[in-house]
Amino acid sequence: MNAKIFKAYDIRGIYGTDFDEQDAYAIGRATVDFLGCQRLAVGRDARISSPVLFESFTRGAMEAGAHILDLGVITTPMVYFAAGRLDIDAAVSITASHNPPEYNGMKICLRGALPVGEASGLSAIRDIAIAGKFKTPETVGSLTPEDIKPAYYGFFSSFAELKDHHFSLVIDTANAMGVLELPIYEQLSENLTLVRLYDDLSHPFSAHEANPLNTQTLDELREKVVRCQAHLGIAYDGDADRIGFVDETGLIIPMDLVTALLAKEVLKKKPGSTILYDLRSSRSVKEFIEENGGRALECRVGHAFIKKQMRETGAIFAGELSGHYYFEENSLAEAGTLPALLLLNLMVETGQPISQLVSETKRYFHSGEINSEVRDKDEILTKLRLHYADGKQHELDGLKVDYTDWWFNVRPSNTEPLLRLNLEASTPEQLAIKQAELLSLIRS
Repeated sequence: MNAKIFKAYDIRGIYGTDFDEQDAYAIGRATVDFLGCQRLAVGRDARISSPVLFESFTRGAMEAGAHILDLGVITTPMVYFAAGRLDIDAAVSITASHNPPEYNGMKICLRGALPVGEASGLSAIRDIAIAGKFKTPETVGSLTPEDIKPAYYGFFSSFAELKDHHFSLVIDTANAMGVLELPIYEQLSENLTLVRLYDDLSHPFSAHEANPLNTQTLDELREKVVRCQAHLGIAYDGDADRIGFVDETGLIIPMDLVTALLAKEVLKKKPGSTILYDLRSSRSVKEFIEENGGRALECRVGHAFIKKQMRETGAIFAGELSGHYYFEENSLAEAGTLPALLLLNLMVETGQPISQLVSETKRYFHSGEINSEVRDKDEILTKLRLHYADGKQHELDGLKVDYTDWWFNVRPSNTEPLLRLNLEASTPEQLAIKQAELLSLIRS
């Protein structure tokens, strides 16, 4: 077993190279030994390696004494849904998200979809699995099938408030797990015309990369939306815990601006609530949340940190620049199709196309994330602290410096020799000047 498959938030690597079924067995035993769980729900994606990994992992978990609820082939948000509603101690999704088909892995959470990351147990599970020294249980566990999908579909389709409006949607599921989110739209068939792209799970992960953060993967969706005169384009990532959108003109909607629009919708039902937004987001996101009666709080990058801060602050919703959106309705976890339904509701309520709604939130000019390979990350961060000492500095996640009419954030990668830069300015000219200035400092 390659110890590097244990990441900050999950387990992920190339099946047959980085880990195999014997390792999955050891991880199953170690998970139950460390967490002490008696009832464990396990779902899996449709990768070719998922059935054998499921069998090995659950065999290890059962031999450690756990009773397994077999959730079958499902999305990661469905696993979170199960973790929030079933009588279980923990849940596992066997998936490698948007990674290529030769990859696989696991995401582990506790009851209530509380994530198990490196700092909250994943490193201990790694050490136990590698050592191979397991506890001897009093009894061996068993396995029972549990179909959570009907309850999931019924629950989330109930959020649609489309009335007598009709929408045309283009949905790209990339032959990945987003295919299993489509029945929610089908339950709303009186209101929706669906144009599907790559919805064949019999050839899983065989289309383009299932990653809406990679703008190139959205090219076909953008073209199809314009050609079909659709109201909205929707793209899912590999395990359907991220979602991206294209407006009716074929333009990609920035994911931080989606956070702003979703915040407006959730605040209608719970005015005054706390909303978290990724610290890389446009300044307009905070402004928009506050204008719509919410309490806006900045959060660091990463789902484990965000879910923890949501619990600590009582936040009901959070949005991340990567396309993760977290809702209290799904135990403060990602909720698959719910962002799409809420955007449709907003279009119904305002009578405006999605492009018009987005334009209300687009007030500044944002660089997007720019990566730079550096030899000494700490040295560069120190240089930036000194150079921009006249700005308002924060170190919630890397270094963020605020000025009246522009800001930047530089974050070190946890796994690579990279610094990640995001900046925003009031004018495109100022953005270009500050971007060149920062990159010169970072790369020199």
